Amino acid sequence: MSKKILLCFSFLVCVSAAFSQEILSPEKFLGYKLGDQFTPQYKVADYFKYVAKTAKNTKIVQYGTTNENRPLLAIFVASDENIGRLEEIRKNNMYLAGLNKTSAMPLSSMPVIVWLSYNVHGNEPSSSEAAMQTLFDLVDPANARTKVWLKNTVVVMDPCLNPDGHDRYINFYNSVKGATPDPNPASREHAEPWPGGRVNHYYFDLNRDWAWQTQKETQARMALFTQWLPQIHVDYHEQGYNAPYYFAPAAEPFHKDVTAWQREFQNIIGKNNAKYFDQNGWMYFTKQEFDLLYPSYGDTYPIYSGSIGMTYEQGGISAGLAVITRSGDTLTLADRIAHHHATSLSTIETASAYAQKLLNEFKKFYSNSLLYPPGEYKTYVVKNTSNDKINALAKLLDRNGILYGFGLNTRVSGFNYITGKTESYSAGQNDMVINAYQPKSVLLNVLFEPKTFIADSDTYDITAWSLPYAYGLNAYGVRESYKPAAGAMTPAKVPATVNSHAYAYVSSWQSVNDVKFLAALLKKNIRVKYSERPFEAAGKSFTAGSLLITRAGNDRADFDRIVTQTAIDLDYEVTPLSSGFVERGADLGSTVIRYIHQPRVAIFTGEGVSAEAMGEIWHFFEQQINYPVTLIRYKDLDKIKLGNFDVAIFANGTYEDFPSEKLQSWVRDGGKLIAIENAVAQLADKKGFTLKKREDKKEDKPDAKAKPSPIRTYEEREKEAITSSVPGAIYKLKLDNTHPLGFGMPPYYYSLKLSSDIYELLGDDGWNVGTVKKDGYVSGFVGHKSKEKIKDGLLLGVQSLGKGTVIYMVDDPLFRSFWENGKLLFSNAVFMVGQ
Repeated sequence: MSKKILLCFSFLVCVSAAFSQEILSPEKFLGYKLGDQFTPQYKVADYFKYVAKTAKNTKIVQYGTTNENRPLLAIFVASDENIGRLEEIRKNNMYLAGLNKTSAMPLSSMPVIVWLSYNVHGNEPSSSEAAMQTLFDLVDPANARTKVWLKNTVVVMDPCLNPDGHDRYINFYNSVKGATPDPNPASREHAEPWPGGRVNHYYFDLNRDWAWQTQKETQARMALFTQWLPQIHVDYHEQGYNAPYYFAPAAEPFHKDVTAWQREFQNIIGKNNAKYFDQNGWMYFTKQEFDLLYPSYGDTYPIYSGSIGMTYEQGGISAGLAVITRSGDTLTLADRIAHHHATSLSTIETASAYAQKLLNEFKKFYSNSLLYPPGEYKTYVVKNTSNDKINALAKLLDRNGILYGFGLNTRVSGFNYITGKTESYSAGQNDMVINAYQPKSVLLNVLFEPKTFIADSDTYDITAWSLPYAYGLNAYGVRESYKPAAGAMTPAKVPATVNSHAYAYVSSWQSVNDVKFLAALLKKNIRVKYSERPFEAAGKSFTAGSLLITRAGNDRADFDRIVTQTAIDLDYEVTPLSSGFVERGADLGSTVIRYIHQPRVAIFTGEGVSAEAMGEIWHFFEQQINYPVTLIRYKDLDKIKLGNFDVAIFANGTYEDFPSEKLQSWVRDGGKLIAIENAVAQLADKKGFTLKKREDKKEDKPDAKAKPSPIRTYEEREKEAITSSVPGAIYKLKLDNTHPLGFGMPPYYYSLKLSSDIYELLGDDGWNVGTVKKDGYVSGFVGHKSKEKIKDGLLLGVQSLGKGTVIYMVDDPLFRSFWENGKLLFSNAVFMVGQ
């Protein structure tokens, strides 16, 4: 008998290397049948790691960790031959995309790459279960079908994009379920508590973050994804449990840059999926609800990167292990797993059958991107009014693989994003220049086009996101092709050095980096002031809001060291001043120079509060400016001592008994209340608050000649609702940047509106800081009734109430954390207003 070599792994599975190894199914490995219970993320990860150690045709990578330190994994499955040349395959695939200069493999011998992403929303967990069964089928030596597919297909599987949310949901479910599942929809096991498992640790929806990459999980995943650029990507989801299964083809609207082949293949794969669902008598639908427009989804982002991007949706949110649906049927977890498992295998099967066509079309997509970039503009010039803002944009472009440079040696004529007119402009040496003739030209066009063409206004998400508006930067869209003069900006920062003779230090107030510097100083108990008016000192101009750190008031031996070391740590520029006498404007001892008192900030959370809106604020403080905040459940408001806080922030939500008498008394005693979105609506027309709702204007006298309203048809009810819809559109506000809420900003602000909410102008007791005129609309879909309403009113306001302040922010300034334009505005509300 031949000698055996025993390999024993940490999870107590021993296999013999002398013979063909048996690979355990998920049921045998876990000790229970898939569908009998939910599998915690660590066990899903253990199974994937086990398979990677046991099956020779796999390779697993840990590409990152979550905020709660759970691993993020991807496993590569291929034929025995291809698994040994994965890096060669990757490089050749990047060659097809124009991102690698050489190719060592003919196109005819290249495998197609299929990427399957499971469980991006934590409370949609059936796909992680299906991922384990799909993986087993791909590596099972007895499965002849999958062996054939893998001859020309590399499959990448990410079993759980959102491990933190996944475990939050199943931990909840396991804590409330009984000895047997209760399928009654009224049972508590079908009612998740706030904030739910859908979102990540900071309550972000990771399926809206593909392009923006604001979250740790997304950044890690996209670093791997952009190194491979698969030909097919599927994003696995669940929807309400009464809905049947959804798969491609997608619904309108399609972005105009979606190619004919990308549309055609959605039909091909949809028909193959339908074949298996028909055989089993499973219900499904296509071409409804889930469109291909917003660029930051798990289907659209891959499409704009040359893939066939698709979403698959299984009914199942809040279904637990079993639930009785509206039709009277009982939907089980096992059912949900079976459906996702079927489409997983069907997708791989179809990819294998069309491998060469998929590769040819992928190459064609990128060839056309290089030679015939889409869109009206072939060059974008972004004016550098702030190095920090330009650097923030550059960071986003780098993460998305979009090429850019700096400076032009000629004067150009192009569309001015700010004025909306064609104008002439001479680019400076530090202006960003983006040429459209590049591999990622489709994604570039989608992210930069001033107005997105929308074929069908019934869309699933926001309809405007143009980066110059989102970042608050002036840009020019130029029809001609120009290449940048240099690959990098000319260094402009002066390294900070200790100056023991400085009378004061001054820094700008124009970006989030300035806010980070302020936050760092305040935490070190350095007293900071700001100027209410612009001034000039040390040969430089400083805007209103610029920070002043004077030796007076900071009587400590380490003053200079702390200020300069903080600047060095943050790679930040400060200017030392040798005198309080300025060249122009108010001197440093003037009454327009005010202290910034270190605010103690409370954010209210809990039932009724939008978890995502509140999460944006939490993430901004903790991860972007590193400033401490306290999260308080709103229902505990009466139990806490509000006097321990200076700022109370109410994100979008519905608050019971709001504003309470206790909250109003706290404001009158000097507190600062920041209300955002629907929290603003709850303050309108309340006693003590000057905010008034805008009433729809009606004619004083009816028009005798007016035609009677047409009789409505039931079929057109959805279209009628669209007339009042505002699914995310950009408006230009007139901004009073002499007010502390507008410090550091230009006299305008681009707001992303998600509703038709607008208010009457405040009276003498308030400040109308941000107002919209009748010509304020910029981009995105707005129903005609809402468009008529959103004009000549208030969207940003500040009111005094006793010794305190109320700040009204009708729109979300931190939307999904990609709306960079609003971060300074929000910081002004926290640190500047009411000082």
